[in-house]
Amino acid sequence: MRKLFALFCAVSIAVFCIAGPAPAKDKTVTFVDFSWSSVQMHNRIAGFVLEHGYGYKPNYIFAESVPGLTGLARGDIDVAMEMWVDNVLEWYNKAVGKNKEVIDLGPVFPDSPQGWYVPTFVIEGDEERGIEPMAPDLKSVYDLPKYWELFKDPEKPNKGRFYNAIPGWVVHDINLKKLEAYGLTETYEPFSPGSQTSLATAIVTAYNKGQPVLAYYWEPEWIMGMLNMTRLEEPPYDPKKWNDEAGYACEFPAARVHIGINTDFLKNNTEILSFLANYETTLEQNNAALAYMQHNNANVETAAVWFLKEYKDLWTKWIPDDKVKEKVLKALEKIKI
Repeated sequence: MRKLFALFCAVSIAVFCIAGPAPAKDKTVTFVDFSWSSVQMHNRIAGFVLEHGYGYKPNYIFAESVPGLTGLARGDIDVAMEMWVDNVLEWYNKAVGKNKEVIDLGPVFPDSPQGWYVPTFVIEGDEERGIEPMAPDLKSVYDLPKYWELFKDPEKPNKGRFYNAIPGWVVHDINLKKLEAYGLTETYEPFSPGSQTSLATAIVTAYNKGQPVLAYYWEPEWIMGMLNMTRLEEPPYDPKKWNDEAGYACEFPAARVHIGINTDFLKNNTEILSFLANYETTLEQNNAALAYMQHNNANVETAAVWFLKEYKDLWTKWIPDDKVKEKVLKALEKIKI
């Protein structure tokens, strides 16, 4: 587990320098439900443990990235199970670094890849499906102008369509800057899906039909566990290029996805620190749980229970108190999925 002594010391200093710990009167914990499945699932996993093991009542408030993280710093939100640090670096440096309003408890899973993807059959073909290679030389974003007609936008047929992230996500605006920086605005039109479900549906529908599609996506996600997708090359990540002025004209940094907790909330609820600081999963476990959710048309609550049942050897190590573990295990045994 990544809960090193240094992390514990840093968190303890940050909390206790502000004020001494006080027992929580109302044992509630509010998670921010961003609009993607993995964070909602992790909210329910943590919420299940905190409810049945520690006696907290979990609440889940929907918000997009910026307002949700603003609420975390302000104290309207207690816990964010996925802070995509490099997508919100200005906020992070202020809320976590400068103002100490939020404490970073470390990664919820290893650094996460994100970028622009196409189905692998677009490049290599798929003999089993009878699909010939459509763009055999497509390797990087700089090759896209040559193949814009493959991705033709039905609403603007003189351009290719690029499926962007969801409006309200910080990465949505980053992608718009990238299109400009790579000189793609003459040949590609950004399309903004209304939700993560709409984005995923567009990709899966095209994939199943054997049709080309160009889209922003990330891991962990069930799509990456079920579909064979290729991420297009970009120039190597360069901090000097990762800003508005330079147009983010390089590959995404391997995304640090960390757990954040409001400092004032933590100072009054220190009993849950070890559990949340120890909380860490793998990309493979996440992809498997999200694929289960998709295959079974399950909601995030069911996916969370599936995860807890499937990976008992993992999450029981997050909890230092054996009595708490037993409470959670007993609650879990009562639920059938």
